[in-house]
Amino acid sequence: MKRMTAMLFSLLLFAASLTSCGAPETDTDPESGSLELSLTETVYSDYITADNNRVFYEIFVGSFSDSDGDGIGDLRGIINRMDYLNDGLPASGKSLGVEGLWLTPIFQSPSYHKYDVTDYYKIDPAFGTEKDLTELLETCHARNVKVILDLVLNHTGNLNKWFGSFVSAHRKGDETDPYYDFYTWRTADVGDTAGRTFRQITGSDHYYECNFSGDMPELNFDSEFVRETVLDVAKYYLDLGVDGFRFDAAKYAYYGDHKKSEAFWDWYLGELRAYKPDIYTVAEVWDGDGITDLYYPAVDCFNFTLSQTSGLISETAQAGNVNTYVSYVDAYLDKIEALRKDAAFHPFITNHDMDRAAGFLPVSSGRMQVAANLYILGPGSPFLYYGEELGMKGSRGSANTDANRRLAMLWGDGDTVRNPTGATYDDAKQVEATAADQIKDETSLYSYYKRLIAIRAGNPEIARGTYEALKFDADKVGGFLSTWNGSTVCVLHNTTGRSITVDLSQATTHPFSGLAAVIGMDGTASLDGTSVTIGPQTSVVLR
Repeated sequence: MKRMTAMLFSLLLFAASLTSCGAPETDTDPESGSLELSLTETVYSDYITADNNRVFYEIFVGSFSDSDGDGIGDLRGIINRMDYLNDGLPASGKSLGVEGLWLTPIFQSPSYHKYDVTDYYKIDPAFGTEKDLTELLETCHARNVKVILDLVLNHTGNLNKWFGSFVSAHRKGDETDPYYDFYTWRTADVGDTAGRTFRQITGSDHYYECNFSGDMPELNFDSEFVRETVLDVAKYYLDLGVDGFRFDAAKYAYYGDHKKSEAFWDWYLGELRAYKPDIYTVAEVWDGDGITDLYYPAVDCFNFTLSQTSGLISETAQAGNVNTYVSYVDAYLDKIEALRKDAAFHPFITNHDMDRAAGFLPVSSGRMQVAANLYILGPGSPFLYYGEELGMKGSRGSANTDANRRLAMLWGDGDTVRNPTGATYDDAKQVEATAADQIKDETSLYSYYKRLIAIRAGNPEIARGTYEALKFDADKVGGFLSTWNGSTVCVLHNTTGRSITVDLSQATTHPFSGLAAVIGMDGTASLDGTSVTIGPQTSVVLR
């Protein structure tokens, strides 16, 4: 019988998985956890994700790390924290190991959140300069980390010069002005607008569309001038070295008209893929699968069915049935691949618009760890929200402000970054252990996430392979097979509070001879022939 015990050091798990792939052999004693390791940076590079199936990390830039003492996170702050995120030495075991960064908007804007862009060609001075962005890109690329920018195209800020030109043209009644139709507008006598919001253009009897806020006028994508203008913005940043974009509010390109909105993204992504074939893109279509399905022929979408307190990740992590979860993922992958052959899966638990996960998935109960297992040890590109790996909390609450969901990263080493304007979250409810504390603690949530990401990287089949959901009779235990380059792994999850034994022969005829990795609150598992015993709230990788 083979057995692994709780919370083994991440390199042991890492090396075990690499060994079975044909990497340098290691001498291990699974009972004691002792390890003699011969693993080089060069060898490991063979297993670094070469495509877009990466673990991404969302950074709300103004709340992450402050380099100049003004209390606002900035690009140089991110550069300074790259050794925390990814030190470029995968075998060191000293960094979190994320493989991609999503930066919330960095363009010039009057707000703390920057979703009301004033100038797309200028980095907001509070965040730094274009030189800082270029240096960040170079630093990330040297470590095989991709960077995507949050590109807000549905609307701009009302202080944008484009909007100023639009307003001026309407005040003059100059229909020949190229900016006259730059934003969507109507006259006072237009009838039903199907829930859309309009505000009068001062000095005119016309009204501009502003569904998010009066400060955020909506661009008119029926205008070829607008289309070419926003295409030029994207190309500018691709030329700088940006790897791609997250598209905000994608379903609102044409409010209430998914067909026209999808057609816009089909055109836009077609142009961008022709310009940069390996571009990484994902759209925010905050809706159920029936709506995101409409957009997948054009662009990948985040999966909202899995997210938030009522999502399938949370539901499954709270002693839910894993068979339900993996069956959903299997069917979803088949569906999106039928819609577009290169479609990818983008799971997440929360982002900057949602209450933080540790508030409804308590770390002390192990539910946060189980949730992380479910979506990180899986296909596609999982997205972590900064601070998730620390168990940071934050919720909109009675103050009804998103600033509470975007609180300052808890570095614990003197970083001067402060909470954003309007934040009211009670510090007494916040997690006490900072990044500085957790880095030194092998039992911390940070160390758990680091180990989990290493397991995924060391078993590349998990992210890249052909997914096949398994079905077991045993209560709630479930998992999947994933095959890539002729190699197959089996990932199994036990979300319950008790040990459960399953017979692999119930679900697959594929032979597995060893435990490549075991991770969980209990962290014990054994393999005896086709019989696998998995401890409470624990996941295993079999090879």
